[in-house]
Amino acid sequence: MSAVGSVMRMLAAAAAIGVASIIGGADAGAQQKNQGPPNALQGFSQNRDLPVKINAAALEVRDKDKIATFSGDVRAIQGDTDLRCKTLTVHYDEEQRAGGMKAADPGPAGQQQIRKIEAKGGVVVTQKDQTATGDSAIFDMRANTVTLIGNVVVTKSQDILRGHKLVVDLTNGTSKMESGSTKTGVEALINPRPSEKK
Repeated sequence: MSAVGSVMRMLAAAAAIGVASIIGGADAGAQQKNQGPPNALQGFSQNRDLPVKINAAALEVRDKDKIATFSGDVRAIQGDTDLRCKTLTVHYDEEQRAGGMKAADPGPAGQQQIRKIEAKGGVVVTQKDQTATGDSAIFDMRANTVTLIGNVVVTKSQDILRGHKLVVDLTNGTSKMESGSTKTGVEALINPRPSEKK
């Protein structure tokens, strides 16, 4: 493959990552029916129609393995949702053309579809007054879930929730915090809201 072809494939892979967005998608109707408590991780789903801007020190695309890795102070912004981590690894599949043949190049006849995204190293997701942090995160596009693992802390205003693992189903809006193997379990600090004076 020529140097120009390699650069074009890299640019195409990066564009596919941006277009697919970081979290992909629950449909808007499912988000309106969301009965779970909102959190910062749901922000990507709520902003899914907005463009994604990704900044990193480096981007490595291994097209044969269908992996693209952003590294070095990664920051991804979509609408009012901000993701920061040390590395962001995107696993993608190549869609098949009509007739079952694999597309050779990304573009109108062949596109890449995001399967899974892994964020590692000081993961911080912020949306408005909400923040979710952890050691790593996995965004499973097919299941439409986000899993934050290791030293998980979720804050909203002055309320704090701590645990080992947080799983958010972006389709139905349910969130589940687990304690893992720690003896402390799940901790929650919920501050009373000042009553409104009439």
